Amino acid sequence: PDAEYPLVLITGRQLEHWHTGSMTRRSSVLDAVEPGPVLSLHPSTALRLGLLAGQPARLSTRRGAIELPVRLDQGMPVDTVFGPFAYAGAAANQLTNPALDPQGKIAELKYAAAALGPVT
Repeated sequence: PDAEYPLVLITGRQLEHWHTGSMTRRSSVLDAVEPGPVLSLHPSTALRLGLLAGQPARLSTRRGAIELPVRLDQGMPVDTVFGPFAYAGAAANQLTNPALDPQGKIAELKYAAAALGPVT
Protein backbone atom coordinates (compact mmCIF):
# COMPACT_ATOMS: atom_id res chain seq x y z
CA PRO A 1 0.00 0.00 0.00
CA ASP A 2 1.04 3.59 -0.64
CA ALA A 3 -0.53 7.05 -0.85
CA GLU A 4 -2.30 6.27 -4.15
CA TYR A 5 -3.46 2.76 -3.15
CA PRO A 6 -3.70 2.88 0.66
CA LEU A 7 -5.86 -0.21 1.27
CA VAL A 8 -5.14 -3.93 1.13
CA LEU A 9 -7.35 -5.97 -1.20
CA ILE A 10 -7.75 -9.63 -0.40
CA THR A 11 -9.70 -11.94 -2.68
CA GLY A 12 -11.14 -15.32 -1.99
CA ARG A 13 -14.11 -17.59 -1.70
CA GLN A 14 -17.35 -16.93 0.14
CA LEU A 15 -18.92 -19.48 2.46
CA GLU A 16 -21.86 -19.99 0.09
CA HIS A 17 -19.71 -20.18 -3.04
CA TRP A 18 -16.64 -22.01 -1.79
CA HIS A 19 -15.05 -22.84 -5.11
CA THR A 20 -15.29 -20.61 -8.13
CA GLY A 21 -19.05 -20.86 -7.96
CA SER A 22 -19.23 -23.16 -10.98
CA MET A 23 -21.45 -25.52 -8.99
CA THR A 24 -22.76 -23.50 -6.05
CA ARG A 25 -24.03 -20.68 -8.25
CA ARG A 26 -26.38 -23.29 -9.79
CA SER A 27 -27.94 -23.98 -6.37
CA SER A 28 -31.02 -21.78 -5.99
CA VAL A 29 -30.76 -21.96 -2.18
CA LEU A 30 -27.11 -20.87 -2.05
CA ASP A 31 -27.59 -18.29 -4.76
CA ALA A 32 -30.54 -16.82 -2.83
CA VAL A 33 -28.39 -16.47 0.29
CA GLU A 34 -25.54 -14.75 -1.59
CA PRO A 35 -26.94 -13.62 -4.97
CA GLY A 36 -24.24 -11.22 -6.06
CA PRO A 37 -20.76 -9.93 -5.36
CA VAL A 38 -20.07 -7.27 -2.74
CA LEU A 39 -17.01 -5.55 -1.33
CA SER A 40 -16.68 -6.22 2.38
CA LEU A 41 -14.94 -3.71 4.63
CA HIS A 42 -14.81 -2.65 8.26
CA PRO A 43 -17.38 0.02 9.21
CA SER A 44 -14.66 2.44 10.34
CA THR A 45 -12.94 2.16 6.96
CA ALA A 46 -16.26 2.77 5.20
CA LEU A 47 -16.97 5.78 7.40
CA ARG A 48 -13.54 7.28 6.68
CA LEU A 49 -14.06 6.76 2.93
CA GLY A 50 -17.62 8.12 2.99
CA LEU A 51 -19.19 4.80 1.96
CA LEU A 52 -22.52 3.37 3.15
CA ALA A 53 -23.79 -0.21 3.22
CA GLY A 54 -25.27 -1.13 -0.15
CA GLN A 55 -23.71 1.86 -1.90
CA PRO A 56 -21.80 1.14 -5.13
CA ALA A 57 -18.06 1.65 -4.73
CA ARG A 58 -15.18 1.65 -7.19
CA LEU A 59 -12.31 -0.63 -6.21
CA SER A 60 -9.13 0.00 -8.14
CA THR A 61 -5.59 -1.36 -8.17
CA ARG A 62 -2.67 -0.75 -10.49
CA ARG A 63 -4.20 -3.41 -12.79
CA GLY A 64 -7.79 -2.25 -13.20
CA ALA A 65 -11.06 -1.49 -11.42
CA ILE A 66 -14.46 -2.98 -10.61
CA GLU A 67 -17.61 -1.44 -9.15
CA LEU A 68 -19.61 -3.36 -6.54
CA PRO A 69 -21.90 -2.59 -3.59
CA VAL A 70 -20.40 -2.20 -0.12
CA ARG A 71 -21.04 -4.61 2.74
CA LEU A 72 -20.05 -3.54 6.25
CA ASP A 73 -18.36 -6.30 8.24
CA GLN A 74 -17.01 -5.85 11.78
CA GLY A 75 -14.82 -8.93 11.22
CA MET A 76 -12.78 -7.28 8.47
CA PRO A 77 -9.45 -5.73 9.42
CA VAL A 78 -9.39 -1.93 9.20
CA ASP A 79 -8.11 -0.63 5.85
CA THR A 80 -8.69 -3.98 4.17
CA VAL A 81 -11.30 -4.77 1.52
CA PHE A 82 -12.43 -8.27 0.54
CA GLY A 83 -13.63 -9.07 -2.97
CA PRO A 84 -14.97 -12.51 -3.95
CA PHE A 85 -13.86 -14.14 -7.17
CA ALA A 86 -16.85 -16.46 -7.74
CA TYR A 87 -18.70 -13.96 -9.94
CA ALA A 88 -17.91 -13.24 -13.57
CA GLY A 89 -19.01 -9.62 -13.08
CA ALA A 90 -16.65 -9.09 -10.15
CA ALA A 91 -13.37 -10.39 -11.64
CA ALA A 92 -11.46 -9.55 -8.45
CA ASN A 93 -8.49 -11.72 -9.43
CA GLN A 94 -7.90 -9.49 -12.45
CA LEU A 95 -7.01 -6.74 -9.97
CA THR A 96 -4.25 -8.73 -8.29
CA ASN A 97 -0.66 -9.44 -9.23
CA PRO A 98 -0.25 -12.06 -11.99
CA ALA A 99 3.41 -12.72 -11.10
CA LEU A 100 4.23 -16.37 -10.45
CA ASP A 101 6.09 -17.76 -7.45
CA PRO A 102 9.45 -18.94 -8.83
CA GLN A 103 9.25 -22.32 -7.07
CA GLY A 104 5.57 -23.31 -7.07
CA LYS A 105 4.52 -21.36 -10.20
CA ILE A 106 1.43 -20.16 -8.30
CA ALA A 107 0.04 -16.70 -9.10
CA GLU A 108 -0.29 -14.11 -6.32
CA LEU A 109 -4.07 -13.79 -6.65
CA LYS A 110 -4.97 -13.10 -3.03
CA TYR A 111 -3.49 -9.68 -2.31
CA ALA A 112 -2.97 -6.22 -3.84
CA ALA A 113 -2.69 -2.59 -2.83
CA ALA A 114 -6.01 -0.89 -3.61
CA ALA A 115 -8.03 2.30 -3.52
CA LEU A 116 -11.76 2.48 -2.83
CA GLY A 117 -14.29 5.26 -3.19
CA PRO A 118 -17.87 6.07 -4.13
CA VAL A 119 -18.96 5.59 -7.72
CA THR A 120 -19.27 9.06 -9.18
